[in-house]
Amino acid sequence: MREKKLFPALQQYAGSFISKFDHIPENRKKDLCKVADYISYHLAGNAVAKLTFICTHNSRRSHMGQIWAQTAAYYFGIEAVRTFSGGTEATAFNPNAVKAMADAGFDIKSDGKSDNPVYKVSFTHDQVPMQVFSKKYDDKVNPQEDFCAIMTCSDADENCPFIPGATLRIPITYEDPKAYDNTPDKAKAYAERCYQIGTEMFYIFDRASNSE
Repeated sequence: MREKKLFPALQQYAGSFISKFDHIPENRKKDLCKVADYISYHLAGNAVAKLTFICTHNSRRSHMGQIWAQTAAYYFGIEAVRTFSGGTEATAFNPNAVKAMADAGFDIKSDGKSDNPVYKVSFTHDQVPMQVFSKKYDDKVNPQEDFCAIMTCSDADENCPFIPGATLRIPITYEDPKAYDNTPDKAKAYAERCYQIGTEMFYIFDRASNSE
């Protein structure tokens, strides 16, 4: 059931995701479905499904994954989901990634107080804004047990073969838009990664909602 409404611009942006599901490669869908099954299993047991998106610097792809996954859970009416993100080290939510998410229709506000600002991210008026900032994956604000670790970059996937406390570890890696920083294709690369991650998170939650 798709009863929940996002901000109008974001609703329009995300509205095209479902038509793109057929463009996701089949081998990639297999890993996405593992996350959907994890969510469905927890929902069936009346438990909260916790997803932690992990990348090396927790600055781009892991934040996008966290935000889009929580948005998709809301959109599909799945309440018992909490999303998190972290890195093997802490840096900051990259301004180029922030801009790409804002361009998609998210309302994002920074406290502007440090080199690692805390951002309030909203996708609807009906929910408390998400608190987003860069941190290590084992930071105290993240779950310490019974969570699904989603590895969003190949470096973190290769260097962290074991994530303490994770009951499931799935590599769903994305090309780093950082490679296009300081080039004319920067905005395009970040926009493409934002759209790809959004589409795949909506695919996951569409599957999970249909299995309830």
